[in-house]
Amino acid sequence: MNDETSPASNGGGDRRLDNRTLWEQVRERLREEILSGELAPGAVLSEVSLARSLGVSRGPIREALGRLASEGLVTITPRRGAIVTELTRDEFVGAYQVREALETLAIRLAVPRLEESHLKRLRELHEQMVAHAKRDEVNAFFDANAGFHEVFVTASGNRKLHEIYRLLFDQMGRYLARSLALRGSLEKSIAEHSAILEAVEAGDVDVAAEQLAPHIEVPQRVEEEFGGPSATLVQPPTIEGSAR
Repeated sequence: MNDETSPASNGGGDRRLDNRTLWEQVRERLREEILSGELAPGAVLSEVSLARSLGVSRGPIREALGRLASEGLVTITPRRGAIVTELTRDEFVGAYQVREALETLAIRLAVPRLEESHLKRLRELHEQMVAHAKRDEVNAFFDANAGFHEVFVTASGNRKLHEIYRLLFDQMGRYLARSLALRGSLEKSIAEHSAILEAVEAGDVDVAAEQLAPHIEVPQRVEEEFGGPSATLVQPPTIEGSAR
C-alpha cells in the first residue's frame, strides 16, 4: 500500500482507520490512545503490529512515531524501538515548575487583554466546576478546570507560549490524576479559582499572578510519595475527591 494512501474502513470494531487517513491521522489516533491511557506509559509500540491493526504500511507509522517523539509522548530507543514515554519524579516536578512559570506569564499577559467574552467564559467554567464538585464528577471537574486555565494561555496573545504549554500539558496530562492525591479537596480548588477570578475581574495583574502561582505549584509531597529522582510515576485510576 502506498504510504500516502489510506485504507477504507472495514466497518468492523477494530482500530482500522477511515479513508481520510494520512500519517497525521495515524499520529492523532496514537496520540489519543496515549493521552487517554489506553496506551500506558512504558508500552512498546511495534511498527509491524500498529501497521497491521491500523491497516496502513509502516511508512506512516514510522513518521507518526517520530512526530510523537518530538512532542515527548513517545521515546525511541536503539534496542527497544518506540515506547510510550514514562516520566520520572524529577521530570514530573520539572514539568510542574515549567507549567507554573508559563501560566504565571500567561495570566500577566492576558489580564490587560481580556474582553467580556473571556470573562464570561471564565465565569461559566467556574460555575461548571462548582456544579461538578457538588456531584463528585471529578473527571468533568478536571475538564472545566483545564479549560479555565487555558483561557489565560490563549488570551495571552503569545502563540509560542500557547504551543509550548499544549505540549507540556499533554506530557503531564496522563499523570495529573496521580497528583490529585497530593492536593486539597475540590472545594479548596474552587476557592482558589474564585480568588483568581476575582483578581482578574478587577484587572489586578499582580494579585492574579500571586493567586495563580501557589495554586499550580509543585505538590509538596511529591518527593515523599514518589521516592528518589529515578522513580517512575505509574499511571493510577482516577482519584475521587481532589483536584487542581
